[in-house]
Amino acid sequence: MRILVLSGPNLQMLGTREPDRYGSTTLPEIHARLSALAQELGVAVDCEQSNHEGVVLDRIAGARGAFAGIVINAGGWTHTSVALRDALLAANLPFVEVHLSNVAAREPFRHHSYLSDVAAGVVFGFGAESYLLGLRGLVSRLRAA
Repeated sequence: MRILVLSGPNLQMLGTREPDRYGSTTLPEIHARLSALAQELGVAVDCEQSNHEGVVLDRIAGARGAFAGIVINAGGWTHTSVALRDALLAANLPFVEVHLSNVAAREPFRHHSYLSDVAAGVVFGFGAESYLLGLRGLVSRLRAA
């Protein structure tokens, strides 16, 4: 079983970007932790990040048939991108939306997600652990199906 893990804009700056809000763990460290957890769970992960929405949309479009599901931290696109929502729906793969911060406790514009209502699950507020919880939840759901 292969899982695609996607991270959106500005997440390459984790570890130095607002550490009080996002923590000091870097994205490469999160990817390493995801790879270790994937091995423990008996699955494979492909982890990618892009600041370019079209790159992410193309990656989602290519995921169908190659991956069993997606874990995605869409960052700011969560609150703005109908195109991202449409791509995830078109891929017809279960996905888990993750966020490091508690978006419900942040600015009002972050309270709306274009993804949550069509996601298999949503995990937020646990820092880097959100990615790991999302992967565990997705794999559990896929195995139960």
